[in-house]
Amino acid sequence: MTRKKKRVSILGSTGSIGVNVLDVISRFPEKFEVIGLGANRNISLFERQIKTFKPKEVALYDDEMAEKLKKKIRNGKIFSGVEGLNRIAENPEVDLIVSAIVGAVGLIPTYYGIKAGKDVALANKESMVIGGDLITREAKKKKVKILPIDSEHSAIFQSIEGHRKEDIKRVILTASGGPFFNTPKRVMENVTPEQALKHPNWKMGKKITIDCANMMNKGLEAIEAKWLFDIDMDKINVLVHPESIIHSMVEYVDGSVVAQLGIPDMRIPISLALGYPERLPNSLPSLNLAKQKKLTFFKPDLNKFPCIALAYEAGKKGGTMPAVLNASNEEAVIAYLNKKISFKEIPAVVKTAMKNHRNKKINKLDDVLEADLWARRFARELIGN
Repeated sequence: MTRKKKRVSILGSTGSIGVNVLDVISRFPEKFEVIGLGANRNISLFERQIKTFKPKEVALYDDEMAEKLKKKIRNGKIFSGVEGLNRIAENPEVDLIVSAIVGAVGLIPTYYGIKAGKDVALANKESMVIGGDLITREAKKKKVKILPIDSEHSAIFQSIEGHRKEDIKRVILTASGGPFFNTPKRVMENVTPEQALKHPNWKMGKKITIDCANMMNKGLEAIEAKWLFDIDMDKINVLVHPESIIHSMVEYVDGSVVAQLGIPDMRIPISLALGYPERLPNSLPSLNLAKQKKLTFFKPDLNKFPCIALAYEAGKKGGTMPAVLNASNEEAVIAYLNKKISFKEIPAVVKTAMKNHRNKKINKLDDVLEADLWARRFARELIGN
């Protein structure tokens, strides 16, 4: 009997995760079929992806780029804006959505995809950071799986399988420490975007690379872990592990620690999320611990990396506060990349936005979107001043 192909839509196909997802899919044409592709505005790469994978419908978030694409590809279904991304996510033919759009905008199509009963391979951590309560509630209601793509959450997912949740003592998120882990704080204050974008272990998009440089990414991942695994923030610890070999660990009440190890290549957690419960073979080099020789671990310096503490504060307060944390951070990172503010002013913008926000319980999607919009306006005005 021939097994049915898993039908996939990819939101964020031109980003680093999306490109790696399509690389994995291209190696298993007998297992996967690409139904939909969604991206922002990288039209040249998007065109090549369309020609290679021949999706049934596509969407570009940028309306202008979508119009340009319609003139070039006249025989396809091309949609635009958030509504276009939602259409890709809700397509009735789709079994699995890969949510890999960068930023808070990824929440909306991810949410509507889950409402339509689709399993999600999740790389867009912002969906969980700002709308974790909504996402997890809907996923339980529709009985869909959320399969993490982030290497840390994939490691936790693998370390929890086969164990009782009530036996978990704590989750340990590992962090590379980024390019400035050994840089004195006084020097860090004046680092340029070009310096901050040089991550020692991973090749990623600009926004997430800056988040890694100031370790906001680890704070966002802690909030994501809270919702993905239904674990209290106080049970989630961060440990700097510069070699990026142990991707995260779970400690149990009997003192046992279960960890997932592997070379730092995103195609490994991607292939698990795509193929789950099957593991897909690859041609990547095996982990050679004898060659590695040593693995090191350090506590993060919260004075030097205040973004971690800000994220924990937002995660513990809950409600709309994580949406404010995330949105003000996104605006601050954009301003930093455009050299409008300094590296040390990123957490300052976030802290000020959180201090001025009136926290509110989340009952519906609009509650999240309103808080996100408020924080963006506040951050832009603050940056402008």
